[in-house]
Formats: sequence, structure tokens, C-alpha cells
Amino acid sequence: MIMNVLSLISIKRWSRALLLGAPLLAAQAVVPGLLHTYVDQLQVGIAFAQDGESAEPERKTKRTQAMNNKVYEQLQAAQEAVEAKDVAGALEILNDLKNGRRKLNDAEMANVLNMDAFIYYGKEDYPNAIKAYASIIKLPEAPEGTVIQARYSLAQLYFVTEDYKKGVESLLDWFKVTDAPTASAYMLLSQGQYQLKDYDQALKNVEIAINMYKEKGKVPKENWYGLQRFLYYEKENYRKVVEILNELLTHYPKKQYWLQLSGMYSELKDERQQLNAMETAYVQGMLDQEKELINMASLFLLNEVPYKAGKVLDKGIKEKVIEPTSKNLELLGNSWRAAQEIKKAIPEMAKAASKSDSGDLWARLCNVYLDNDEFKQAVESCDKALQKGGVKRPDTAYLVKGMAHYNLKQYKSAQSAFEKAAKDKRSKEYADQWMKYMKTELERQQSLEQS
Repeated sequence: MIMNVLSLISIKRWSRALLLGAPLLAAQAVVPGLLHTYVDQLQVGIAFAQDGESAEPERKTKRTQAMNNKVYEQLQAAQEAVEAKDVAGALEILNDLKNGRRKLNDAEMANVLNMDAFIYYGKEDYPNAIKAYASIIKLPEAPEGTVIQARYSLAQLYFVTEDYKKGVESLLDWFKVTDAPTASAYMLLSQGQYQLKDYDQALKNVEIAINMYKEKGKVPKENWYGLQRFLYYEKENYRKVVEILNELLTHYPKKQYWLQLSGMYSELKDERQQLNAMETAYVQGMLDQEKELINMASLFLLNEVPYKAGKVLDKGIKEKVIEPTSKNLELLGNSWRAAQEIKKAIPEMAKAASKSDSGDLWARLCNVYLDNDEFKQAVESCDKALQKGGVKRPDTAYLVKGMAHYNLKQYKSAQSAFEKAAKDKRSKEYADQWMKYMKTELERQQSLEQS
């Protein structure tokens, strides 16, 4: 029973560790598709600028300044330099544009700065990329669509540099001006709030993102579910975590989710479902680590299915996944014993005892031999236990030894063993009863012989 309780505690700690580790990975995958290509944005911006229209047709609050053809040609030259991997040449062209005799209007400057940002991002020069996007936002007559996109790109770059506070602030500014916030934007905001430990707002926004995907018939991304699961776990809403894990297993069937589901059922004290989740992973061949297999076997024992526990451990040891240590062999022996497979239990317990530094396992094996009417082996095991030392209850070992000697009709040895057992007050009464019984039985036998 003590072993089972300890196994249960171990399984709970292991399952909790799995859950706590997962969301960090999800949150680190911050921004898919960080920056759209400058070419696309330049083409859209120029096309509308030449027509005197906004880059976002639905926004007609102001007209966009036209772009000079020479500026357009130089921007194209800079773009060609970037494509030829001549980054220095591209930056030189852009600097000439910014510092030329003719002052650029806001629409032209926005495009120049936008290409600046694109180049600096490609060089992983994030401070200068941030500076470029921040400058676009300050241009009063810049194309509205370009400014809106710059706000979003700026927020993303703050996330890349792990400045989550500024990233969240910039993203909230973007939400105020955009007409079509995306699920990915809500997810990005949620991840930033998670990093700032604003879990309530993070949960609110991850759920908006997930629901937006579901409404369109799309499957939410795996790491979105991961963050949602973690946030509910922090609230100790384990039933919701179970619900999310079942969704994950529907769309992303992985071992870790079966193990986490098993752990959640443990938190809900539903041992049967805890076992079912773990066994499902085992049947699918997903459990390939020693600790996983031992936890599987421990769950079978907790749910009183010792034969399956023995099968799991025996297979794991034979396939060299589980190391045949004294502790693991003892667990296997106890599993076979609980399943009434005594012939299988004894050799495993003997192996466990021979590898142990203590004689306690020999003392337990002594009991098994006695229960199986193998009295000679019982005596030998008790002797090994007492010689090796470290037996928690030597008085009990002497009692078992005495009973084995008695059944072998070795009465003097039995008497000696019972006398030693009687020296411990915990076994004295039982040892005295055996000595009294043995004396009475011997007298009865002598009387029968005389008759």
C-alpha cells in the first residue's frame, strides 16, 4: 500500500511537470510570418499613390500624397540591390534619397523608411528596424495603410527583442486603428500578456483567436491550444484542461498529450480515466522511456490490475528499456505476487534481493517462500536477510524462520528462532503462542507414539 501511494505521488509530480513545461514552448513561437515582403507593400503603396488614393481603399479619411517618378525609380534600384544581396548599395541609395536636395513628402519618406526597416530586419539589426517603423508612424501625411502596417510590424519587432511591455502597448495601438484584426494578432497579444503574467487578459485573447479560427471551420494552431491549456491549468480549472487536451488529441495526437490527460484525471481523482489515458498511449507504442513504463505499471497496480503491471515491467526489462535494478525487479516481483503468479514472482524477487544493499528484500522473499510451502528456501532466505543486515523488522524474520523450521520438523531450530523473535515486544505475544503450540503438539505426538 505504501509503495502504491508513493507511486501515485510520483505520477502526479511527473504529470504536473509535463504541463508546466509546455506553454513556455508555445509562447516562444511568437510571430509566424514576422514581416511581409517590402516588394508587395511597395507595389501596393505606389499604385495607390500614383492614383492619388489611399493604400487601404476602405479608409477614405485623407488623400495620399503622390510619389515622384524619380523617387520610385530609386526605390526600385534599391530593391534590385537587395535582391542582388548588395545590402550596402541599397542602404546608400536610401540614404541619398533621405538626404537629397529635394525634400521627400511623407508618402515617399514612408516608403523609404519601410525599405530601411525591411533591410535592417534582414540583417537582424532590430534596433534600427524598430527606429524606422517608429519614424513612419510619426509622419502625419503618410499613407494610412502603411502607417497601420508599420504599427503592427513595430509590435512584432518588440516581441522579437523580448520587450513584451512595448510590444503589447504597440499592438493595442494597432487594434485601435485597424478595421480587420486577425486571429493571429489576438494570439500575439495573448502571448505578450502571458509573458507579462497578465493571465486573465491572455486567456481572453487566446480564446478570441481560437474561436475566430473555429468559426471559419479552421483548426486552431497547436501552440494556441498549448497556451490556452496552460492558462486554465493556472486557474486550476482541470476539467477545462481535459476538454482542451481532448481537442488537441483529435487534431494533434501526440504522446505528451495522452500523458498530460492522464495527469489531469489524476488531479480530478478519476483513477480509472487516468489509467485509460495512459494505457491508450501504451497500446499505441508511445511509451518508450523507463519512467513512463514504470508509471504505467504503477497505475495498473493502483487500479488493482497487477497482471498487466507485471506484463509491462517484464516486457520493458526484456527489451532493455527498463533497467533491471533491485527496485525495478522488486516492483516486478510484487506485481506477479499480487497477480498470484508466485512462480514468476519468486525468481524476480530473488534477483532483486541479490542486488540490494539491504537484507530486507531477502526477508520479504522469505515470506513468499513460506506462503508457497517452500520451507527450506524460506529458511535460507531468512538466514541471508539476517546475515546481510538492514532488515527493518528482524523479529518478523525470526518468526517466519521459526515457522519454516517447524514445518520442516526442525523443532530445536524453530524454538531458537521463536525465542529471538520474542525479544521484541512487537512479536513477543505471537512468538509465545507459537512456542506454546509447538510444545503442546510435541507432547501430543509423544503421547501417540507411547500408545
